[in-house]
Order: sequence, then C-alpha cells, then structure tokens
Amino acid sequence: MINEAKIDILSLSLQELEKAIVDMGEAKFRAKQIYQWLTKGAWGAEMKNVPAHLQKKLDDVFEFRLPLVKKRLVSKIDGTIKYLFELIDGECIESVFMKYEHGNTLCISSQVGCRMGCKFCASTLLGRVRDLTPSEMLGQIISAQKDTGERISNVVMMGIGEPLDNYDNTIKFLHLVSSPDGLNIGLRHISLSTCGLVSGIEKLSNEGLPVTLSVSLHAYANDVRSEIMPINNKYPIEMLLDACNKYFEKTGRRISFEYTLINGKNDDTQGAVSLAKILKKHLHSTCHVNLIPLNEVKETRLETSKNINNFKNKLLSLGINATVRRRLGSDINASCGQLRRQAKEENK
Repeated sequence: MINEAKIDILSLSLQELEKAIVDMGEAKFRAKQIYQWLTKGAWGAEMKNVPAHLQKKLDDVFEFRLPLVKKRLVSKIDGTIKYLFELIDGECIESVFMKYEHGNTLCISSQVGCRMGCKFCASTLLGRVRDLTPSEMLGQIISAQKDTGERISNVVMMGIGEPLDNYDNTIKFLHLVSSPDGLNIGLRHISLSTCGLVSGIEKLSNEGLPVTLSVSLHAYANDVRSEIMPINNKYPIEMLLDACNKYFEKTGRRISFEYTLINGKNDDTQGAVSLAKILKKHLHSTCHVNLIPLNEVKETRLETSKNINNFKNKLLSLGINATVRRRLGSDINASCGQLRRQAKEENK
C-alpha cells in the first residue's frame, strides 16, 4: 500500500528535491545526483556516488516506487511490447512500447480505469478507480527503459484513462518528463489524447506547454457522437472544435483528430463528406485525421469497419489530411484496457 507518511520522491521536481535535501542538512548538489539516479530507476545502494548515511536518510523520509512488470507480451510481428504494470496498491495499468524509424514511443496510462464511458473502449468497462500520480506516469517510462535497455524519445498519453480528467497530475508529469535534469523528453515529442474535455483543453492552452493535442472525435454529427461518447452530451462537436481553435491560436500546434471507424456507426462514405464539411466550417487551421481500425472488444459487440480505405480516400479528395494508423502489436492485442480487465477477472 501507499505509505502516506513518506514523500513520493519521484513526483518532486529538482527544485523541490533540492529544498528537501537542504532541509535535511545535506549539501544542495546532492539533490541533482539523486535526481539523475531516480530517472534511471536506481535507489538505495544503487546510487553509487550518494553516501550511505544519506541513502539511509532518504529511505526514512521518501518513498521510491516504480511500477512492477506483472505481464509482458512481445509481438512476433514488429517487436511491440505490451506491459501490464502493477502499482504499489495492487492496481494494474497498461503501457505499450513501440518502435518507429524516428525513435521509440511509449503509450502510457494516466488513470486506473476511466469514467468517460466511450462505447468502443475496453479501458472504461470497469470504471475509474483512481488517478495516477506524476511518479506513476513517469515510472512507466523508467520501467520500460530499464526493461528494454532502450531510450524512449516519444510519449503518447493514450493509454488507460483521460489525462485531462487528472489535470493537475498530468501537468506536473509534463514538467517532470521534459526537465533537462531528468528524462529530458521534449514536449513537442509528447502527444496528449483527450475525449474532448473542453474545460481541460482551455486550461491546457494557457499552460505554455507545446504538446501535440490529439482529440478523440470518432463521429461527424452530434447524434452519432453522443451515442458512442457520452462526453458529447456536455461538450458537443461545435463547442469542442471552438476549443481546438483557441488551442491552436495560443500554441501554434496543429490538432490531430482520432477517428475510430466502427462498422455501420460512423464509417459510411457520406459520413466522410460530413466530417470534412464540419472540420472546414469550424476550424481556423489545418488538421490531421488519424483513422483507427476498431480494436474489437467482445463486450461492446462493435465491429471494425470494412470501409476504411474508402473513408480515407474521400477525406483526401476533399482536402483533409488523413492517414490510417498502422496497427502495431496486432498479435498481442496492443490496444489498452484488455490486459487489465483479464487480470481483474483472474483475481476474482
């Protein structure tokens, strides 16, 4: 269980750690040494240039915890690795390590479960249990780097959970992961995915953090979107696209729209025409539509579209930049939510 009496050291910035170290009567420079070890996943005697007496002090005051690898699936097709991580309280989350020509990417979770209720998503089937701390988000990257022995250069916040529903911890994580003294992953190499929490998008636009915003759109009309994404009842498409405009105006970052194609729901070619029309009508900038073949989950009874290429080609013909997401790890069900659900079933 989480030890409330101890300080979660991995959730501290270098400046916060420096203050804590000085308050302990130690030299300020020790904080940077410790900080660099933490981002390598090292603790205690593993911190070779930290004296033993200070290691003991740290253990008394701080708690250092990394997610433990409970299950690890490796794709025989492309080397994608899907992790089921166990947290200190026994809850589980998922991360996916993917290799690209431009570097290694890790898809991370931001919550244990999700309360957004999107009909096609396995992550929301068991509801939301709790938010992840900044350290638990950071820890997924550190644990994956330790396991693979490879540097992760890109992060996508598209795993279990809605990042903007865990706003403060997400913002703290973004500052920590991009710190030059830590993992030093540039914010322009981080994508944050949201189902469309307009209030969160508006707050994020004022943070001065140049992350790429990926908006889960998944429909071309409000009635269709509300049926598969309950958040649309609060923030309909027009309101969402208005928030996207403001985000672009303040950050200069092009918006990427995620669009999962579901057979008979949102995939007809006329729907592509409607999608292009509403994007052109409401957006003040260019955008990219990332078409996603549905990862079928038996509980939802939804099926992947048979019209993917036609949908893409229609968007392209109408001047909308569209690509079909390459499915990595297709032999290990690399989309998030399924491993966690299986683990819950096994533990009943």
